[in-house]
Amino acid sequence: MDRPRVICHMLMSLDGKIDGRYFALPETRPGFKKYGELRAVYGCPATIYGTTTAAEGYADGTVFVSDLPEKCAEAIGPVYVGESGAENYIIAMDPEGKLKWSGKFVEKKGRPRAHIIEALTERASASYIAYLQSLGVSYIIAGEKQIDCELLLRKLKEHFGIDSVLLAGGGITNWTFAAQGLIDELSIVLVPTADGDSKAASLFETGDLAPAIPKAFALKAVEVIENDTLWLRYILK
Repeated sequence: MDRPRVICHMLMSLDGKIDGRYFALPETRPGFKKYGELRAVYGCPATIYGTTTAAEGYADGTVFVSDLPEKCAEAIGPVYVGESGAENYIIAMDPEGKLKWSGKFVEKKGRPRAHIIEALTERASASYIAYLQSLGVSYIIAGEKQIDCELLLRKLKEHFGIDSVLLAGGGITNWTFAAQGLIDELSIVLVPTADGDSKAASLFETGDLAPAIPKAFALKAVEVIENDTLWLRYILK
């Protein structure tokens, strides 16, 4: 393929949620453990997160006008490589250019240091692009108003040599790739818990995107894990 292989790997409750209060239940813990182990098994050098997930778990929130440089970037190309040859990457889906970073790498407990690649659209301002360049944060402009996921993936392989990516939410980001037929494997660690919170994020969500066209998946494998947890693997039909 001329793009990386995409594995959507998520931990999910029985009511289809990928976050919520059920995380705190002891019955969820075996699933958490298995989820982390499987990340290592898949061995993807890059992980893709949506704007909200990246802001809450990896970035320093969102930028203020005062964070942005007064001078715009002298050269705004479709791709900027701030670090070549990194072993691990975090790719943030950030269409408008909102995320704030403290440097070109992020380090999270239990995870290897990863270089940041921003996935932008043409809506991102020149001052935000200058901000990324000043930090050495890489970026790819892929699309006019919404991110063209296939273009993004091709650029990731072409400019960064990335052959496989882990797609790790949120629900809108997961659906964006599914809707474009770009999930090669769906891996779900299904925990035997639920909390019924209608406001919690689901595995797939359309958000403000165009009305969804339903997608069908074919079951590839099922594995029973301790404490009634399941590992389900699907492929898109």
